[in-house]
Amino acid sequence: MNLVSELALKGKQAKDAAYKLASISSQIKDKALEAMAYALVAQEEEILAANALDVEAGRNKGMSNALLDRLMLNKKRIEEMAEGLYALVSLPDPIGEVVRQWRRPNGLEIGQVRVPLGVVGIIYEARPNVTVDAAGLCLKTGNAVLLRGGSEAIRSNMAIVKVIAAAAEEAGLPSGSIQLVEDTSREVAQQMMTMNKYLDVLIPRGGAGLIQTVVKNATVPVIETGVGNCHVYVDSHADLDMAENIVINAKTHRPGVCNAMETLLVHQDVARKFLPHVGKRLQEMNVELRGCPRTLALIEGAKEATEEDYQTEYLDLILAVRVVDSFEEALAHIRRYSTGHSEAIVTNDYLRAREFTRCVDAAAVYVNASTRFTDGFQFGMGAEIGISTQKLHARGPMGLNEMTTIKYVCYGDGQIRQ
Repeated sequence: MNLVSELALKGKQAKDAAYKLASISSQIKDKALEAMAYALVAQEEEILAANALDVEAGRNKGMSNALLDRLMLNKKRIEEMAEGLYALVSLPDPIGEVVRQWRRPNGLEIGQVRVPLGVVGIIYEARPNVTVDAAGLCLKTGNAVLLRGGSEAIRSNMAIVKVIAAAAEEAGLPSGSIQLVEDTSREVAQQMMTMNKYLDVLIPRGGAGLIQTVVKNATVPVIETGVGNCHVYVDSHADLDMAENIVINAKTHRPGVCNAMETLLVHQDVARKFLPHVGKRLQEMNVELRGCPRTLALIEGAKEATEEDYQTEYLDLILAVRVVDSFEEALAHIRRYSTGHSEAIVTNDYLRAREFTRCVDAAAVYVNASTRFTDGFQFGMGAEIGISTQKLHARGPMGLNEMTTIKYVCYGDGQIRQ
């Protein structure tokens, strides 16, 4: 099947499925999610076998350890994917919710009602869990989903979609609700970007190159998920023990994800006391440190940072470090280099914390907490489809409400416009 015919066929099937999904009951959708979760665990050996082939191929191609970690599945991660689906079952279905309603002087009743987006296309890279998260969120909100994962995870994605699509269909959802585009070429990605006839929205998930390619070339409306050049600023009024724990967690918990810290900023008043110890701990955890001249004087073995280092989302055990003269200088650095994803301050100064939350322009801003919490599951939304760094329609973790739009439903008793 050539790429045009595959996309056209699957696009049409998705459009037909979306029409039916829009009016399917919450009970059937929840039953399908439970069936998908059960099937993932019941057929985990098939999924893990496919994933092992992807991981082996990635390792042979020289994929970094951080990216291999994003790609790799195990029993625990499959169980977590299933738990994400069960979590969605426990959440209220937003479809049909009356957001607001009012009565006009002429008696016309007007209501804003949540409805599905329709067909959601997702272009993403080497994270098989995205396949499950995206499918679950889309189905819970009555959307059909057309998935195009990266070549690195193609065997994993094929195995996962085979399992969850069959389970969903058996539970009562229409055929075509969950589909995977198996051609991972750039040509098929370009084709998806212009499938306005079938796709209602396109969501890219991956590195800066992928996201910018989609934003620049798509004619389908795009929700831009963000590159995460995230900062933690340790203020002069910080609890340094707390700051150390936050820094270690934000950088090393899972360095290959978008909410990991990429730059550490430290106020000059605490740098001499804070940096040598936290730097040594980070180095013991195999973090490569790249710092400004004052950082180099305080951390033995650190490398000199370049301008590019402060601009980079490493997604790896590499950290840029800078000592700043003031709170204002920290804000200026973040304003210059932030990608608008997640930013954190560690401070016991209430007014400074408030100023940070007001001045920093990001989807998520933290006071005395790790940036690693920017996640739909951690925010209590169930699974997420991505972290949006744009400002239209959706911003931050995209949960159920962000996967809907509204329509106006108007009730009258014969009103005509004069």
